[in-house]
Amino acid sequence: MRENFEKCLIMLLKHEGGFVNHPKDPGGMTNLGVTKKVYEKYIGREVNEQEMRDLSPEDVAPIYKKNYWDRCKCDDLGSGLDWCVFDWAVNSGTSRASKAVQKICGANPDGVIGKKTLALINGQDTKYMIEEFGVIRQSFYESLKTFETFGRGWTRRNKETTEKSLSMAS
Repeated sequence: MRENFEKCLIMLLKHEGGFVNHPKDPGGMTNLGVTKKVYEKYIGREVNEQEMRDLSPEDVAPIYKKNYWDRCKCDDLGSGLDWCVFDWAVNSGTSRASKAVQKICGANPDGVIGKKTLALINGQDTKYMIEEFGVIRQSFYESLKTFETFGRGWTRRNKETTEKSLSMAS
């Protein structure tokens, strides 16, 4: 929903946390959930570690809005579904999150939410979609080689996001 971006961004930033550079994280150097690669692409130049450490919520909000929220058409999704799609799009990519929604509503899973997908979503029960989305997300996490290292955190995040999404759905 259009009015949910700010609230969802605040929740997302709690999940994403601050600066990390874990050797087993394929995303590499990250702050507030934004990888060095994504930030460099956004500003059009290379950045150093200190610049990554200095990122603020105001610096990253436009990236989240354009690259994730807007790309997944979250303004057009029901309250709650917007949050779980946005959170997983940030965590695992917009295509993966979009394909999960498409699979649930019966759309062609091409990874791009468009008019046809939105029309099919509108005919679905939002709470059912949120619950199924959480199942697909968890199954994906458990299939990853890095689940042993990061699985507890991913599982907690998925559970928290699904629960909050269900409470947001009307």
